[in-house]
Amino acid sequence: MTEVTVGIGMAPADITLDLGDLHPSGHGALRITCRIDDDIVVSADPRPGLLHRGTEKLLEVRDYRQALMLANRHDWLSAVTSEVALALAVEELLGLEPPPRAVWLRTILCEINRAAAALMHAAGAAALPPRGLAPADVPGVRAREALQRTLEEISGGRVHAMITRIGGLAHDAPDGWQSEVEQAVAVVRDELPALRDAVARTIPADLAPLTREQAIAFGTSGPIARASGVDMDARRDAPYLAYAEVSAELRVLTADAGDARSRYDVLLDQVEADLPLLLALLEGIPTGPVNVTLPKVVRAPEGAAYSVVESATGRSGAYVVSVGETTPWRVRLRTPSYAHAQAMQVGLPGTPLVELAGAIGSFMCVAGDTDH
Repeated sequence: MTEVTVGIGMAPADITLDLGDLHPSGHGALRITCRIDDDIVVSADPRPGLLHRGTEKLLEVRDYRQALMLANRHDWLSAVTSEVALALAVEELLGLEPPPRAVWLRTILCEINRAAAALMHAAGAAALPPRGLAPADVPGVRAREALQRTLEEISGGRVHAMITRIGGLAHDAPDGWQSEVEQAVAVVRDELPALRDAVARTIPADLAPLTREQAIAFGTSGPIARASGVDMDARRDAPYLAYAEVSAELRVLTADAGDARSRYDVLLDQVEADLPLLLALLEGIPTGPVNVTLPKVVRAPEGAAYSVVESATGRSGAYVVSVGETTPWRVRLRTPSYAHAQAMQVGLPGTPLVELAGAIGSFMCVAGDTDH
């Protein structure tokens, strides 16, 4: 039996895993200490922290307006949902209610962001070495690009949207934007079957399973938890933004196998199930302003607030404590990637070394989200 350090991305290690150019879990650094016997992982000890970003402390020395500009950087694939999570907590502290149109637009942006991030994780799996497709040939990339283009047109940013403001949005959607989102939805629907087939070729069945009890014990959420039979989704269970108004279109999909293949199946099934939800939001969006006028200095009263949103990979929360100053006294982020990385210690044992990249990638961690 041999103990080795397995490294992903920039992590120095005895064994460096290549997750390819597309997989989000390969961008950054993660080390896992593994005991290996006859090319089978016997135990795994994830050791995050190499990319420590100090996000929470950075947020604590920015005023509430400035903080939103940094809130989307820990999970760079889920920039919009991260912005909105912090904004909702601050608005609760302030007792501030954004205009209805801003609420609906935020919901639409979150759904676009969720789908785009999910497609990136699945495309990364489809391109995993050595059986994966070349990045240029992976289905789903065109669909993600169509979604990203709609985010860019409303916000001006491809990666960091930075459109959320305390009390609403920086500006309204441009003319014709709704039609472009509808066209992007059509592209996603067209590419999903081929993307499912591509993922099935690279991720074998029965790889890195999590039981329902293990998924709950490690605080997993999103497709990781739902693939293990945990029926949970913050959009349905604790509705925020405009989700209560479109609850008839909101379906939460689960599976029972709990393995890597099921995690990707649930991820993509949820994308497909959410497309009618996105179209319903587009049809119901109200007219009116998209922000409220704030004082020159935003000072939150003493108190604490916690908000949670559903990102593509799970529950993303923001806990904000105020002592009455212009900056928060404490900010604590609850990120899905951190919980999922810890769950590898029960999911990876039994994995053949040759399949380790696919097993690790199926926990859908983003390095900044893990090391926030």
